[in-house]
Amino acid sequence: MMKPSMLRSLHSAVSRGSSHLSRRGYATEPVPGRKVAILGAAGGIGQPLSLLMKLNPLVSSLSLYDIGGTPGVAADVSHINTRSEVVGYQGEEQLGKALEGADVVIIPAGVPRKPGMTRDDLFNINAGIVKSLAAAIAKYSPNALVNMISNPVNSTVPIAAEVFKKAGTYDEKRLFGVTTLDVVRAKTFYAGKSKVPVADVNVPVVGGHAGITILPLFSQATPQANLDDDVIQALTKRTQDGGTEVVEAKAGKGSATLSMAYAGAFFADACLKGLNGVPDVIECSFVQSNVTELPFFASKVRLGKNGVEEVFGLGNLSDFEKQGLENLKAELKSSIEKGIKFANQ
Repeated sequence: MMKPSMLRSLHSAVSRGSSHLSRRGYATEPVPGRKVAILGAAGGIGQPLSLLMKLNPLVSSLSLYDIGGTPGVAADVSHINTRSEVVGYQGEEQLGKALEGADVVIIPAGVPRKPGMTRDDLFNINAGIVKSLAAAIAKYSPNALVNMISNPVNSTVPIAAEVFKKAGTYDEKRLFGVTTLDVVRAKTFYAGKSKVPVADVNVPVVGGHAGITILPLFSQATPQANLDDDVIQALTKRTQDGGTEVVEAKAGKGSATLSMAYAGAFFADACLKGLNGVPDVIECSFVQSNVTELPFFASKVRLGKNGVEEVFGLGNLSDFEKQGLENLKAELKSSIEKGIKFANQ
């Protein structure tokens, strides 16, 4: 049994985490009610993500959907003494109810990577799932901010965009590919090498969300640590291969579910703050973009009441980063086109 002192420590750690997660405070109370729907809530990412969103004080209604297993997850999470009301929905006939009135829809649905699988191997299964979920979002919650976690994000975001266009509901400001885990990893790995407190670190990560399309801009990291070129190259490679590192460490029994759930909760929190009018909420995300010649690209975006309020350019790049940018474009272009083609089949 957990001692009261341990419970207090855990509670204060969570509070510290959420205050760090939410350093941008509120000018006014009360906080408006917000409904968050998680599609794929019973899965490996969905369950810890449901827990983390239940802990978020900005959420008043938490809607958990999956094809199976959701009543149990919802019952479990609903016992936690935080603000949000939790309802579980199971099976396609309940998807509309799960989505109705949602302010933010988070999509971790799909199958995870297994050893030896590339993100492309996941494509046909997850692309089909995303296509049908996007059609339901267009019908039941067309104004929601959509946070896409399902891989391959480089393709699933364009798929959702095409589905929304066909339905006449597409708003490029409201569709996000969640690349936050790349940022989380870049910050962690950089802090470890720089010997600086990780809470103080910021590293923009641009491009896409798979392999070489992930481009951490360590030249723009704060605080600056003046690391050697070979260290920067190794950090870049480790950030790009972070997902594979976890898949291999789990030895066939899963992929990056816990860190992804944290990253997904962090980004959803930023979206909710933006909706609530908190100023200067800036995070990296894979969105429709004019930053490069590619139609979708991850860079820093300012979040607000309409979703994306501003997409920021790349800033000054090192020679290594310039080369990385050129190297990623062909693969990212191909993944985007693959998604568009699938959506229009």
